[in-house]
Amino acid sequence: MQRETTIGLNKIFLGFKKFKFYPNYYVCVNKKVLEQAQQDIKQLTCRKFLSNRCGNLFQNDYLTHVIDTSAPSARFCKNIESNIEEGWTVTYAALQIAYYLGFKEVFIIGMDHSFQYNGAPNAESIMTQKDPNHFSDEYFAKGCTWDNPDLKNSERSYEIARQVYENSGRRIYDATVGGNCDVFEKVDYTSVFL
Repeated sequence: MQRETTIGLNKIFLGFKKFKFYPNYYVCVNKKVLEQAQQDIKQLTCRKFLSNRCGNLFQNDYLTHVIDTSAPSARFCKNIESNIEEGWTVTYAALQIAYYLGFKEVFIIGMDHSFQYNGAPNAESIMTQKDPNHFSDEYFAKGCTWDNPDLKNSERSYEIARQVYENSGRRIYDATVGGNCDVFEKVDYTSVFL
C-alpha cells in the first residue's frame, strides 16, 4: 500500500506499527474519539480533516482542516470547504473527502460493520471489557465511553455515497477481509494490494 494514497480513520494510529503504513490523510468526526485521542491526533504529520464538534480543541493550520459537521448543506457534500455530513460513520465522512479530493476509485479496507454492544443504536455506552470490535482491544479501552453503532443508518449513507460516486463515473470497492457490509462491490484485498 506504500504506492497508494491512503486515508486513515479514527484511532488508526494504534495500528501504524502493526499495519506498517502511515496515511496521507486522516479523518475523524466522532466527538468522543477526538476528545479521547486529541494528543495522538495533534501529533499526526499527515493532512487532517476533523469535525468542529469539540469547540476549540483543534485549530486550522497547514495540516489541520476543521470542518463544520453541525449543519451539512447536502446529504452527501461534494464540496467539503464549508461543511460535511457525518452519516452515522466516519467512513461516510471520508468518502465525501475522497470525492472532494478527486479520487476516481476508492478501496475500503478494514471497515467495521459488525459490533458487540448492549443498548440501542447511537446510545452512549461504557466499555466494560477489552474492545472486541476493532483491530486493537485498546481502541475503546475498558472504561472508555463510546456511542453504539447505527448500522442501518450507516448503510443508508453508504448507499447514497455509492450512488453519487457511480453517477459521476467513480467507484467504491470494499476490500475488507471478512467484511460484513454488502453495500459496495467486494474485491479481494490480496488481488488489489499484494
